[in-house]
Amino acid sequence: MPVFDETRDEELLRRSIAIADEARKGGDHPFGCLLAGPDGEVLMEQGNGYSAEGGDLTAHAEKLLASRAAKKWKPEFLASCTMFTSAEPCAMCSGAVYWAGIGRVVYGQSERSLKEMTGGHPENPTLDLPCRTVFAAGQRDIVVKGPFLAEEAAKVQADFWKEREG
Repeated sequence: MPVFDETRDEELLRRSIAIADEARKGGDHPFGCLLAGPDGEVLMEQGNGYSAEGGDLTAHAEKLLASRAAKKWKPEFLASCTMFTSAEPCAMCSGAVYWAGIGRVVYGQSERSLKEMTGGHPENPTLDLPCRTVFAAGQRDIVVKGPFLAEEAAKVQADFWKEREG
């Protein structure tokens, strides 16, 4: 089972927010995530890959990390792991988390809040579809915690999408 430690959850979610900030400072979309093992050890980190992948709108941090994790570990192990992510996984990323077999997700900013910030930006046409809804349609149980530290997570997004239009 994944670790359920409030202090460690805060620490790891703040690290995922820092990864999102690093992505932004590096010229990419401000999203970041990490995968923690059953003992809370960070196994891998991932920032958004839109720019790094040549403008690939599907190169979300969560999808990239879930794909990397699925190549490295079996679903039985990933069921005991937690993905910490700066923003709620979108429907596509939720599907990747589900198919990889990751057992727990802790997220900062909600998809609805993100949609309000991005508006109709062509680089992030956000779906207002909660990850819980996507996971509930599946056959695996995925524990979800979020929105958590939502205001901190949203600060990384502040003004980013308006600046991209200019």
